[in-house]
This record gives sequence, C-alpha cells and structure tokens, in this order.
Amino acid sequence: MSLSRLAALHGVATSYSPSADVTVTVHDDTVIAVLAALGVDASTPEAVRESLAAAESAAGSRLLPPTLVVWAGEPLPPALTALRPGTTLDIEPEDAAGRPGPPRMSVPGGQPDPAVSAASAAPAWWTEPPLGVHRLTVRTRDDRSATSTLIVAPARVPQPPRRTHGFLVQLYSLLSRRSWGMGDLGDLADLAAWSGRTVGAGFVQVNPLHAAVPGTPTDPSPYRPSSRRFPDPVHLHIESIPEYAHVRDRVVLDDLRQSADALGEAVLNKGALIDRDAVWELKRQALALVQDVPLTPGRRAAYCDFLAAQGEALEDHALWCALAEVHGSDWHAWPAALRDPRSPQTARARGELLDRVDFHCRLAWLTDNQLAAAQNAAREAGMAVGIVHDLAVGVHPDGADAWAQQDAFAHGMSVGAPPDAFNARGQDWGLPPWRPDVLAASGYAPYRGLLRGLLAHAGALRIDHVMGLFRLWWVPEGRPPTEGTYVSHDAEAMLAVLVLEAYRAGAVVIGEDLGTVEPGVREALARRGVLGTSVLWFERDWAGTGRPLPPEQWREACLATATTHDLPSTAARLTGDHVTLRHRLGLLTRTLEQESTEDASDTAEWLALLARLGLLPEGEGDEEGAVRAVHRFLLRTPARMVGVWLPDTVGDRRPQNLPGTWDQYPNWRLPVADAEGHPVTLEELAASPRLHQLMEVLNPGRRPRRPRTAPPDARPS
Repeated sequence: MSLSRLAALHGVATSYSPSADVTVTVHDDTVIAVLAALGVDASTPEAVRESLAAAESAAGSRLLPPTLVVWAGEPLPPALTALRPGTTLDIEPEDAAGRPGPPRMSVPGGQPDPAVSAASAAPAWWTEPPLGVHRLTVRTRDDRSATSTLIVAPARVPQPPRRTHGFLVQLYSLLSRRSWGMGDLGDLADLAAWSGRTVGAGFVQVNPLHAAVPGTPTDPSPYRPSSRRFPDPVHLHIESIPEYAHVRDRVVLDDLRQSADALGEAVLNKGALIDRDAVWELKRQALALVQDVPLTPGRRAAYCDFLAAQGEALEDHALWCALAEVHGSDWHAWPAALRDPRSPQTARARGELLDRVDFHCRLAWLTDNQLAAAQNAAREAGMAVGIVHDLAVGVHPDGADAWAQQDAFAHGMSVGAPPDAFNARGQDWGLPPWRPDVLAASGYAPYRGLLRGLLAHAGALRIDHVMGLFRLWWVPEGRPPTEGTYVSHDAEAMLAVLVLEAYRAGAVVIGEDLGTVEPGVREALARRGVLGTSVLWFERDWAGTGRPLPPEQWREACLATATTHDLPSTAARLTGDHVTLRHRLGLLTRTLEQESTEDASDTAEWLALLARLGLLPEGEGDEEGAVRAVHRFLLRTPARMVGVWLPDTVGDRRPQNLPGTWDQYPNWRLPVADAEGHPVTLEELAASPRLHQLMEVLNPGRRPRRPRTAPPDARPS
C-alpha cells in the first residue's frame, strides 16, 4: 500500500486498464525501477517509508503546486482562489527585459468566497498577466512563501480558417528531376506552390524533418531523430543557397551534381532505393564548398541574429555534431569527460572544434531559411494552412538532444506501448522519455523551445502519439514491453504550453490519437481546439453495431484521411495486396485464407456503404473509381481538414513503412510510385491524369488559377 501511495504521488501507475472491463496490475519491480529513474528510492520497505514521508511532507507544506495554469477568460484554478486573506502575489513576467510585471496583488481580508472558483469572472483582486510562462511568488501573512510556474494561455489553439483539403507526403519520397537523390525542401516549396494554385490544396503535411543520428547506415526512420528541435540539413536544396552561385571551384560542384543526378536516376529508373547516406555525402561536400564563400553583410547580420535567437540549444546541437564526427555518433562511447556537455573538457573541445561547430550552426540556419521559404510559397499560393510539420514522440538515446538535455531524460527507460489487441507483446520504441518532474522544475523550458522551433515556419503541427502529453508507457531497460507502466505528465500544463506556443505562431494543431486512448483525453484536446485524426478504415460504430460509421457521425474537429504512412495505401487496401505482402514477409498470425477473407469482408462492407450513399458511380471493379469514392465519403464528413495521401493519387500500392519489420522491408526508402511500381517524379505527378481526376472530386469545377502574365515564350512578339 505504501508503494502504491508513493507511486501515485509521482504519477506512476500501479495498474492500468487496456479495456473497460480489464485491469492489469503492474509488477512491483517495474514500479520500483521507474521510481528510481525519477530519483525516488523505493528499493526497500524502509526506503519506501522514508521516500513516502518526504513526498507527503513536501506536498502538505506547499502553498502552491509546482505549476499553475490560467486559461484566458476562464475561472482561476482553485489553488489561487483558495489562497488565504492577506496573501500577496508577485509575478515575474516571461522575458521581462526590464519591463515591470503586473502590480502586486493581495487577497483581501475576510473568508475566501467558495463561489469564486466556479464563476466565469476572476476575483476583483486578480490582475491577469500577459500570455506567457511566468514565475509566481506568494507570501502569506505569517511569512510563508512559495514559488510556482504560472502559465497563462489562450483558451484554444487557432483553427483552420475554413474547411480545407491537402496532401500528406513523406518528403524524402518526392523526387523531382532536380533532386539530389531524395526529395528536398525545394521540392516541398514547389509542391506547395503548384498544389495551392492548381488543385486548391490548403496544406501539405510532411514527415518529421528532425535531425537524424548519423551512422553507417543512418537509421532512415524520421521518428527516431537525434534532435527534434533542429532540422536535418540533408533536406536542403543545395542550388537554392545564395552562396552556391559564388563557389569558385565549379568543376568539383559539377562533378557532385552529376553524381547526384546518377543517384536520382538509379532511384527513378533502375529500381534503387533512396540512399540517404549517399545523398548526404554529396551534399556535405557541396556544403563545405558553400561554407567557404563569405556571407554578404546582410546575410552575416541575419546569421548572427539566428545564432542569438537559438542560443545555447543550437551551440549544444552543433557541438554534438562536431564531436560525433570525431568520436562517433553514440555519445555514451565518447571519452568520459565529453559525455558531460558542461564539463571543462567539453568547453575546451568547443574551442578546438570551432570551425566545425560553426559549420553545423550554419547548416541549421540554411535549413531554417528553406523551411521559411516553403511556408512562404504555400501561403503565396493561397493555402489556408500551409506546411504541416510533424513532431516525433521522442529522440534517439544516442543523439544530440539526449546528450545536451541529460538531466531532463529518464535514464534506463524507454517509451513504448502496452500489450493490446493488435500486439500482444507490447512495443518498445527505444526512445528515452522526458522526466515530468524536471520539465516542471524548468518551467517546461525544453518543451517550449522545441515547440517554438517547430512552429516558427509551420501552418500547423501534427503531434505523433498526442496521448503522450497526458501519459507515456515507460519500459525499464532490459525488460519486455509487457513489464512497463504508465507515467503521467501534468497534462494541463503540457496542453497550456502547446496552446500558448501555437497561438503565438498562429498555427493549427493536429493530434495523432489513433488506437487505445485514455478516457477523457480526446475531450480535453477538443476543448482546447486540438484536432484529432480519423482514418476511414478505423471509423466504425465500435460501441454499437460495429459497422462503418456514417459520414454525418464523424467528428468535426479532425483531419480525416484514408490512410497514413504506417498503413496500406488505399489501392492496396481495396485490392487486398497489403495482406499478400504481410504474408510474404511472415507477419500474419493466422492463415492467409483467414486474413484475406476477413479483409475482403471488411472492404466489401465499406464499398457497399459507398454505393448506398451514391458515392460509387463508377460501379464495381473500378479501382480508380473506388479510390475517388473513398475521398467523396471523406468530403461528406464534417471534418475540418481532409488529407489525401499523395501516393494514392497515382495508385501506389506500397506502404512507406511496415510496422513490425526492419530488414525485411525497405521502410522509409521508397519513392512515390504508380500502380505498376514505377517511380513518379514531382513533374509527372503534376501532370498525372489520375491525380487530376481525383482532385476534381475534392475541387469540383475548379479551374487552374491563371498566371498574371504569360510566360516569355507565350507572349506575342
């Protein structure tokens, strides 16, 4: 009982419910290991008693919780309205820069009014601070004091200005004729400019563009990055860098360009997979030449402003990159002194590697510039939202973030998922979790910095596994995922920081909330304007008939799609090809006949609904017609955003990622391809009759926007 109480005080679950009628008890050993990762000793009964006494004493003596959230226009939290008469409140504003904060507040004499906490208006003594993350200090009449992080946030995140549709694409998979062997930020800007003007797209959603951990080979998954805060320069379009035109050694540049053309040719016409490492090696050499070109005064000033704005976080990231070039990409194997980012030896290494540190800082700046250019291209094309960036759930344990923010991560723990109906063994994603207590003590500084960086050039942000804002499944090192447990965050604080930063950026937020979701989570997200994710094949009346959910019963606050990067393409789903693929790779848990029969029945049920609704005028046996019917259905729903998986527009049958595989399938390395498996360039996509027929469904009667002036070769002489 004492262990359970201690665990509860630190947000560690001692049981969980995978379904409404099932409760699973967590092993004591797991609870003890997780508490240890949080700095709490529960190794013996005596240690439990001492830790419990200390935790209860600290909780009982606090005037305020570690974090308080004030939602603009909503009642104050009970912790504030319950302050005793005569208590004074001083607020140190965020980024005050010498500016005075709100005047000192004082709770008036008399008894606190119990009705205040339920009222819509704040009490008369309260002066609301500006939006931001502040430090609140309270002092009582008997000279007791306490400090707390005060988050003042708007009530909701921005919403899409109108109902809109757009494309979902894995950027690396979208090659143009000018790409260096994989899709880049130039291609993203071009896709946005073309699709916004020509097919009325309101957004383009891409995979996480976070910096990867370099290796031989580099892990191609965009969901196991070295850093979530800084982008990967492999996405740079080299020729768009202003200094590129002034490189003196054109012969070397031309040779690199020819090698890049050969990489692209191999992918597009010779069946090769996307080779990220080969692409980066060519770009790295080109960028080294670009680095030698002096910046103009204006460019130098802009670069210095970027360095000042990013501060220590960028310095740490760039230093990790420089040290990884010398000692390898696993910082745990570095010389002991260099494993500490604040050691004297690390400071000395920073000076010794100054040129390489500056190189990696410059790459971050160049990439930031091209991210801005992509969003500008989207908005100039008339997109209502623009570029939708993706936030991975965590970082690689060997990477830059895990090195620079060691105190913020729980050592010896990994994030995953408990056993469920789809995976009886659970999942271990190999990503160290943030410590909720350290985040709170820092005023959520790492989280705020992360969000600000991602939102700087985003029209919207997709958050992978958004349920992680509330709780995450921690798996102790060396144990199977079945022996994990949930650890809770202060969800109100995590949400408030998210809403605050999205509001400042003017960005929409989309939460990936597929799968098992804790009761109340979707409601809490919707209350703050965070859109959910609804995938057609999963939308059934699970609480009733189990049949496909009619379009009018779908939620409005969502991004509605037919598929995602982890699921079969629509063509593969309709034809059953995805079952055959999983059988060929040995991934089925039942016979091929059983799986195929169930899959065909599921698909037939959906097609029957589409036909009854009059959405399948092409009739049976028309694959392209069925794909169009699926998207007609999505338009019948009230969803605020409708996403079209870009490979679906040309009939691609291959998934970009097949969960449960590693070497058996080329995850994250396939170009967009047509129904026959032939890779399709961005230029070919833009001209594809199949794509335009599908987009006519989403934009009936739309004509391409006419250019303001004719191209030079079309003007009369």
